[in-house]
Amino acid sequence: MAKETVKEENTVTIDGNEIKESELTEQQKYFTSQIQEARAERMQLQRQMDRNTAVINSFEAALIETTKEVAEEVLSEEK
Repeated sequence: MAKETVKEENTVTIDGNEIKESELTEQQKYFTSQIQEARAERMQLQRQMDRNTAVINSFEAALIETTKEVAEEVLSEEK
């Protein structure tokens, strides 16, 4: 006996109502794809911003540390 495969149709939730993709107009499908792409891009940009923030924090900490080291050297030379 052959195994039956059931493929579920994609749906979109609009104002709490689940709508099958096949019931959407072409314009609505276009809007949906734009929303999905924009959300994916926003997630990617957020990851980049998080990474950028970590890099900035690291370099700021290194700058502060080296500034302290130079200040300590200057103070010890003045004695």
